[in-house]
This record gives sequence, C-alpha cells and structure tokens, in this order.
Amino acid sequence: MDSIRLVCFVFVLLFFVGCGQSENINMPSNPVLAPGQHPQVFEKTITRSLSCKYFLFLPGGYKEKKQNWPMILFLHGAGERGSDLNKVKVHGPPKIVQNQKDFPFIVVSPQCPKDDWWTDKVEVLINLLDDIAAKYNVDTERIYLTGLSMGGYGTWALAAEYPERFAAIAPICGGGNRILSFRLKDVPVWAFHGAKDNVVPLKESEEMVNTISARGGNAKLTVYPDAGHDSWTETYNNEELYEWFLKHRKTSKAK
Repeated sequence: MDSIRLVCFVFVLLFFVGCGQSENINMPSNPVLAPGQHPQVFEKTITRSLSCKYFLFLPGGYKEKKQNWPMILFLHGAGERGSDLNKVKVHGPPKIVQNQKDFPFIVVSPQCPKDDWWTDKVEVLINLLDDIAAKYNVDTERIYLTGLSMGGYGTWALAAEYPERFAAIAPICGGGNRILSFRLKDVPVWAFHGAKDNVVPLKESEEMVNTISARGGNAKLTVYPDAGHDSWTETYNNEELYEWFLKHRKTSKAK
C-alpha cells in the first residue's frame, strides 16, 4: 500500500513540475503591448577592436626639452593605402621629416587599409589621436589636421565630426559635406587645390570654403592656376603653411 502511495506521489510531483516547465517555455520574453505608439528605450553595449599602422615622428630635442609640442595629423591619399607602411612617406610631412629632424611638430601619419577610405575611418583616427595625446607630450591646444586627395576628404570629415579637437586644418584637393560645414565655423581652414585637377574638381574645395565663409567662419582657399591633381607638393614645401598652423591655438572655451 505504501509503495502505491509513493508511486502516486511521484507521479503527481512530476506532473506539476512538467506543468511548471511548460508554463516557462510558453511565457513570452517581452511584454505584450496594446495597439498604438509606445515610448521605448534601446540600449546595448558593443565592444569593438580598432587598429591601424602609423608613423610617429618626434622632433629633435623632444627628450631634452620639457615642453608640450604641437602636433600634425597627416592623412595620405588613395595611392598609399595597403599594408606597406613605407608608402606613407612618399608625400607630405612624413616625407619632409625624413631629412628635417628639427621639424617643430610631432607628426602622426596613419595608413589606411587597402580598399578602405578615410571617411569611413573617423572612429579609428580620433582614437589614435587620443592615444598619442595620452602617451606623448602633445600640446592639445595646438593639434593640426591635414591631408591630400582621399586624405583631403578625410580631413574635412574628421574635422566636421570633431571640430573642437583641432586648432586649424589644411585639406588639399579634397571635398566634404556642405551640410556639415556649420560645424567648422570656428575652425580656421586653409584649403588648397589645383585649377586643372581632373581627379577631384576644384569646385569641391570651393563649395566647402564658400559655405563656411558664408556662415561667418575663417576659411580661405589657395588655387594653383597651373596645377593638376598634385597640389600637395607645393603646399607642403611652403613654410607659410606651418607658420600659419602655429599662429592658431584652441582656446579653452572651445573644449
């Protein structure tokens, strides 16, 4: 008799356990809302890995002089993309500092991967800038941005996204989003372009500079009447560019 009662007890227990499991399985994971519009909040944490190769130039006297140094972030053109970092040294500041060891700036020259574009690497670039500024003696009130062709587009894009980070920018034969030009109203701009450029039309620089100027910004454009797409060689060989950079410093108000 006792064994029969035990069997019945086990059977009843399993029945209720099974019912409980069935209820858990069938229970909806989200509340059922009534028809209509409801305010909701979405939140999700995503972990990403960012990386890039780059050249870092530290000027002569960096170790001896206890000071913070102005910095130039240089963005190369499409032809220097890939995995061979030495390509980055063919133009601009990373080429200049090969021989000019007393160049008075820290120079950061990242490389864009093959088939990518600087305009899609804004997150990588700003995090690289933050990393350099944290590790080295960078004067964060004197960080300058420049780039050529694809790097010119990248210069416009990065500066428009983070205008408070740059004391001045110099985009060369590039273009940008005129709708976002209002963000550059307080950033000094000196753009450069060749009048005979058949790769990136001159109007790309003209429209950006004119739009910023119309908003009361400080933007100017130098046009080389006989230059084609290569308007960067003359620009980067011009000492006036670097003197112009050093005339500009972010104010604490801009932070």
